[in-house]
Amino acid sequence: MANSDKQNDSSLQKKKERDSERRVVNSIVYWIVGILAILILTLGILGYNYVQESLQPYNSKDNQEVEIKIPVGSSNKEIASKLQDKKIIHSAMVFNYYVKSHNYTDFQAGYYSFKPSMTLTQIVARLQKGGSSERVGQPTQNVIVREGVTVDQIGTEVAKKTPYSKKQFLALMKNRDFLEHLQKKYPQLLDSSMASKDVRYHLEGYLFPATYPYYNGMSLKQIVSEMVSKANQELSPYYGQIKNEDLTVQHMLTLASLIEREGVTDQDRRKISGVFFNRIAADMPLQSDISVMYALNTHKHSLTNKDTSVKSPYNLYKNKGYGPGPFNSPSLSSIQAVLNPSDQDKGYLYFVANLKTGKVYYSTSYSQHLTTNSKIGQ
Repeated sequence: MANSDKQNDSSLQKKKERDSERRVVNSIVYWIVGILAILILTLGILGYNYVQESLQPYNSKDNQEVEIKIPVGSSNKEIASKLQDKKIIHSAMVFNYYVKSHNYTDFQAGYYSFKPSMTLTQIVARLQKGGSSERVGQPTQNVIVREGVTVDQIGTEVAKKTPYSKKQFLALMKNRDFLEHLQKKYPQLLDSSMASKDVRYHLEGYLFPATYPYYNGMSLKQIVSEMVSKANQELSPYYGQIKNEDLTVQHMLTLASLIEREGVTDQDRRKISGVFFNRIAADMPLQSDISVMYALNTHKHSLTNKDTSVKSPYNLYKNKGYGPGPFNSPSLSSIQAVLNPSDQDKGYLYFVANLKTGKVYYSTSYSQHLTTNSKIGQ
């Protein structure tokens, strides 16, 4: 009987423990389910509010026109992404869902002018109507790239005429992904630059001198891309000749950028081109002051021996050949001078300009060059 009582007591004890454990497990399950229910409800409320907000205009008080280009073949998803990037809509995902749920189709390519105050219905209606083949409206500013200016100087101009800072511009000049994107688009133009070493800016010399209209909403990449596209357009007729002359685009633009600052008239530019090619053929450094000033990142009327000894791959007093790359954005006149040098057969190896009259004198020897300098008082 004693053993039977002990067994009964043991069974009761185990049953109590199991009941206790079950109550604990049930409590934990109820607690977890409660938390999940609260989370789901919270996320549902947040999601609902997000969608409702995204269906509203981005800024009902902002009526400033923003230009957006929709390329041919753009998907609804790509269009939505552009609208979100330009801050015309709150959410590309919600816009895409809105378009699908209403079966909106037939969005057209072209240039569009949108306002952050527009409703989704208004945006869709405009996309269905179609954009313009040309830019919309008048530019708000003109970014001027003058002949012979450097990337640094172009950055100053961009900062004056657009919402983007010079720091942002120079950072883009170093953005490898952006540079490689441009290289893929314009391989003939940029392959030799991208292959060059010790280059300060791979787009130095490739932002072609011209006036570039800035429209509200244009990105910094769009502005720079326009400049590079212009360079490709202007140089395309010469790619064959550059190759036949056993030059690269990088070497050609390097000489053109020096000639741009060394010569004034087309005649002198062609003669200076001949001097540079003669020096290269004679394995002499080009010894251009322009290269030293670029290396020093400054402008001077005259250079010291210390200046011309500066340690830099851009110093063409110390280094032979073409150096890393261009020193500024040359004009078409200077580019044509490189491809059509004159008087090479006369053996000129030196030149100097009279700072008062602008006349350029050419010499075949260093002693003759020194005599000429003495005569003109330089």
